[in-house]
Amino acid sequence: MQSWSSELDALFSIHGLIGLVTLTILEIILGIDNIIFISIAVNKLPLAQQKKARTFGLSLALIVRTILLIFVGWIAGLKDALFMIGPYGISGKSIILIGGGLFLLIKTFKEIKEKIYNGESEIEHIKSGKNTFNGIILQIIIIDFVFSFDSILAAVGISGVVLIMISAVLISMLLMILFSALVSNFINKNKGIKTIALSFLLVIGGIILTEGIFDCYNFSVPENEHLELNKNYAYIALAFALLVETFNMMEKKVKLKKGL
Repeated sequence: MQSWSSELDALFSIHGLIGLVTLTILEIILGIDNIIFISIAVNKLPLAQQKKARTFGLSLALIVRTILLIFVGWIAGLKDALFMIGPYGISGKSIILIGGGLFLLIKTFKEIKEKIYNGESEIEHIKSGKNTFNGIILQIIIIDFVFSFDSILAAVGISGVVLIMISAVLISMLLMILFSALVSNFINKNKGIKTIALSFLLVIGGIILTEGIFDCYNFSVPENEHLELNKNYAYIALAFALLVETFNMMEKKVKLKKGL
């Protein structure tokens, strides 16, 4: 087991600092889906509670990821099969991914359905008390735990130094806390952006669920035949959709100025 002094030496080395910057950027990218979910979830709360819920939610994500990084060995153990169903293995990881994926799909589908069919408005939701602060925080905790797995596995893959991984998570989460209000306001002020954000969460939910199913399947085949999903395509699709929506917003502004 490495001592903290050797961890500090590794952190402040050239390779350590490069790894820290690389991992911080990756953590921010992987945290986009978390910010989107939190932004949409807290929008159902009164304005006075939204900032508190965003900060509390992202702070929880920081705490969860830091704890998981300290217990990296426990995470590695979650990859082992708890029991078998025929040739397929059911691991702790697959249970978390399948459960989290289903939760995100159901939650997002409800949001999309409400938006499409013009159900209760956000103000009516707030007045009726259907969305309590504790209820929203509970949803954020569940999603934080699921999203943290991607973050931790990516961190372990890039750096084996716990202090570097914790530092990258800390820096990325602090940056996300600082800019989460801007992201949230931007999403909620632009209906097109909110639709894209919800669609993105639906895709991410499907990917997480599929990853859990693949994890079960991979126990039945040799390692060289394992199925893996690349989430980069989802981020590329999100970037393209945002680019298209940006052009639409620019066109609307120009037409508004011309009185068209």
